[in-house]
Amino acid sequence: MRLLDNLKWRYATKRYNNKVKLEDSQVMQVVEAARLAPTSSGLQPFEMILIKNQEVKEQLFPIAMNQMQIKECSHLLVFAAWDSYTDQRVDAVFDNMEAIRELPKGEMNEFKNSIKANFNAKTEEQQFEHAARQAYLAFGIAIAAAAELKIDASPMEGFHNDQLDAFLGLDKKGLKSVTILALGERDPENDWLMPMKKVRFAMASMLTVID
Repeated sequence: MRLLDNLKWRYATKRYNNKVKLEDSQVMQVVEAARLAPTSSGLQPFEMILIKNQEVKEQLFPIAMNQMQIKECSHLLVFAAWDSYTDQRVDAVFDNMEAIRELPKGEMNEFKNSIKANFNAKTEEQQFEHAARQAYLAFGIAIAAAAELKIDASPMEGFHNDQLDAFLGLDKKGLKSVTILALGERDPENDWLMPMKKVRFAMASMLTVID
């Protein structure tokens, strides 16, 4: 299985060759893979912000705790989840679903209303936590897609979320940043992690099979 080989190849890149810029067409394949990821009830409660501008990456550097990947990478992909499941957002999801599937308007109202009732019973923080988990599903798919394309990637949670939200104007859009994926080409001469063996627990310690 080629995916397994590529996942063995990938690692959380620590230093990038900042002279190498990825083709936008390559990066958009990673973004498309994330867009196609499964989410609860098909809600897709997140957005992605793709940053190519070097000046913007430099400004993000201190917000991301001075991690070198931020300013050395070719592209940054920020995953931001909905801050809540409003009725308007859920309505928009199902309006789109009915249109694409050529269903009569209101065909999915029973299912839609059950979802609204479920989320209306939760706090906004609980709603955001649910949306953030959906963003992570897409995040994982994006990492696997990058490996398939032999694009180096760094999953990153080390940043000041509130500062990033304000800098990108996410708070004004009802979004909260969840995680960042740096993309580029590794710098073999300066990346201390690259020559290290991949470390994972043995299958026997991670898998229980119930026959």
